[in-house]
Amino acid sequence: MKQLFYFCFLALFFRLSPLVFAQENKEEQAAAQQKWMDYMTPSNTHKMMAKNVGEWTTTMEMWQAPNSVPTKSVGTCKSEMILGGRYMQSKYSGNVMGMPFEGISTDGYDNAKNVYINTWIDNMGTGIMHAEGKYDNGTKTITYVGTMFDPMQNTDVPYRQTMQMVDDNHMIMEMFNIDKNSKEYKSLHVDYVRK
Repeated sequence: MKQLFYFCFLALFFRLSPLVFAQENKEEQAAAQQKWMDYMTPSNTHKMMAKNVGEWTTTMEMWQAPNSVPTKSVGTCKSEMILGGRYMQSKYSGNVMGMPFEGISTDGYDNAKNVYINTWIDNMGTGIMHAEGKYDNGTKTITYVGTMFDPMQNTDVPYRQTMQMVDDNHMIMEMFNIDKNSKEYKSLHVDYVRK
């Protein structure tokens, strides 16, 4: 009798186990799909970023070294949301040190990592700058930390960048580099005014 009970139990187990595993597999798949949906769906942060869509005039000051005299220039910037509102692409044009200047910035917010992401490319280099940052609601500022390639040192160097949303029609971007004495100095200041 005992053997018959064990035989029936094993038969029932092997008969039902695929259904149990299939149910667990469906639950795992549903959980994985939900994670991807959360990761890919534009959030309120992306909607806040979209407020900067439009055309801007820029006034730039650039320092080549600490305590140097800045070079000044003006330009324009056009920003638009791309890929279903997941990223903001900004295209810049103007003159820097008497030469035509073009650059493209991509800004995003990673829902999983809870960080802002910024990349930058321009016609004065062949590399891609990459930084990640956090938003401070009190100062309305995103502070990014990243690296960029310095051809003079032949290596990647760290930099810090801030983007302050002064109001709906005015933003300030500043960039800080590291000098040869490992001290931070302001290398760039850009005022954005909405057209």
